[in-house]
Amino acid sequence: MSSAQAAHPLHAAPSTPSAASPLGTSPGTSPGIPLGVAAARVDYRTDPSQYRHWKLAFDGPVATLGIDIAEDGGIRDGYRLKLNSYDLGVDIELYDAIQRIRFEHPEVRSVVLTSLKDRVFCSGANIFMLGLSSHAWKVNFCKFTNETRNGMEDSSRHCGLKFLAAVNGACAGGGYELAMACDEIWLVDDRSSSVALPEVPLLGVLPGTGGLTRLTDKRHVRHDRADIFCTVVEGIRGERAKAWRLVDEVVKPNQFDHAVKARALELAAQSDRPAEAKGVALTRIERTDGENGLSYHTVEVAIDRARRIATFTAKAPQGPQPDSIDAIVAAGANWWPLQFARELDDAILSMRTNELDIGTWIFKTEGDARAVLAADAVLMAHREHWFVRETIGMLRRTLARIDVSSRSLFALIEPGSCFAGTFAELAFAADRSYMAALPANEDEEPAMTLSEVNFGLYPMVTHQSRLARRFYDDAAQLDAVRATIGTPVKPVEADRLGLVTAAPDDIDWADEIRIALEERAAMSPDALTGLEANLRFNGPETMETRIFGRLSAWQNWIFNRPNAVGEKGALKVYGKGSKAQFDVARV
Repeated sequence: MSSAQAAHPLHAAPSTPSAASPLGTSPGTSPGIPLGVAAARVDYRTDPSQYRHWKLAFDGPVATLGIDIAEDGGIRDGYRLKLNSYDLGVDIELYDAIQRIRFEHPEVRSVVLTSLKDRVFCSGANIFMLGLSSHAWKVNFCKFTNETRNGMEDSSRHCGLKFLAAVNGACAGGGYELAMACDEIWLVDDRSSSVALPEVPLLGVLPGTGGLTRLTDKRHVRHDRADIFCTVVEGIRGERAKAWRLVDEVVKPNQFDHAVKARALELAAQSDRPAEAKGVALTRIERTDGENGLSYHTVEVAIDRARRIATFTAKAPQGPQPDSIDAIVAAGANWWPLQFARELDDAILSMRTNELDIGTWIFKTEGDARAVLAADAVLMAHREHWFVRETIGMLRRTLARIDVSSRSLFALIEPGSCFAGTFAELAFAADRSYMAALPANEDEEPAMTLSEVNFGLYPMVTHQSRLARRFYDDAAQLDAVRATIGTPVKPVEADRLGLVTAAPDDIDWADEIRIALEERAAMSPDALTGLEANLRFNGPETMETRIFGRLSAWQNWIFNRPNAVGEKGALKVYGKGSKAQFDVARV
């Protein structure tokens, strides 16, 4: 265990925060450059030895994630992370820490999130960072933040890892949204600690990164009370916060630590994660960065800058693969399903953040379809084992990250492809999929092969499988494609069953693909983002789909309006001693 993972007291030595509003931080000493503009590439790979903002401690079935954000530890210059305010670098560490709890500490059944600073839990996203950021930076930051929170809820729902927010100070904005992502919120009743969503009165924006949605859909706060709560700067504390369902319990300071520990143990008792299992170390993801692409063991990304296209090629397993639990655990992070999930996840995050001009992603596959199907069979056979279950969770969350990426997604199923089982999900996630029909040489025709994993193992944020979404839960259509499980489906049949968008023959293939990609590149990226998001989530609404829908509206309208980001907008003048000036016309 590294020094960063060593046991840490629940409360660190007090540090007195400067006087500021719940969302406040003090501005940096230098203006810096707009974040996301001519800035260094962001690397999402980290490990506990590199953490600057979080302390991990373990006590039997309970882990403590201590928020102790370094003021001078911003991922970019130009601001200070005062009052436990966060930026993308803080969230990257949080994501990594939760991953390590999932895989390296199977004995952990509940996680306590609390502050190691005095009188402040978390004041949310750093305001001065947001004021300096480009619109694209804000969008990617907010999306990644919320995916991490959704991932906490996903682990609670599917894998038995429970989360408890021990709010021991001012908790505002994104800090309260983080608390709401936990299964329960316990608030210290010290007459000063409070919860707040003050974005509307302070910043001219709104708690759109899951705040409003979790307030209503998850915590069932009455809408009139939520209206008051979201328009008062000072927040709500004590018994009133509990009465309004903003928190689950309030506890006096001299009982707080004991009560939190007792409740964390009760939550742990609800979990089936194994107490005696040995964890699997998450070794560093190995990646080669080129001028026009990324290279991993299981994934290649090739960038065509002239056409603004990135081609993701997923590679099937090669050589003998473990099929017993002992051999799977021994393979650890090198077990192909986990390695593929981690590498694809890293590629998606890197491309989303660092390659903003690349508007279309093409998914291809290569290798032996039988190897992918064999890996799927192992996943299904051992899906109740904690390590396999966590790997399935990683695959599920990674595929969901594709669904919410604001890029045009195409899948090309060509000779040599292996869109089978888990790899077929890449085609079903795409906005369009094209399958090459080769009537002159039937032996070379590509095929798509389904497995059981395509029917619910990797649900989208709609909680449907991608096939159920594709066919609007039509039982007859789903039964027809289910009947093909394990059988290679050739282009004409795939087209008939609705598994692909089109199956051009070898005469038309090159021109049809070229025209489709050129047409896409000529369209408005903003309009495409709205189009794709609406069409991808055509099924039942869930809390997650509403979060991403409202997140998009917030980011692409309110967060881009002069009332928020104009020279005299609330976000720009915050902390400078002047009052925001609003265009009062309602639109």
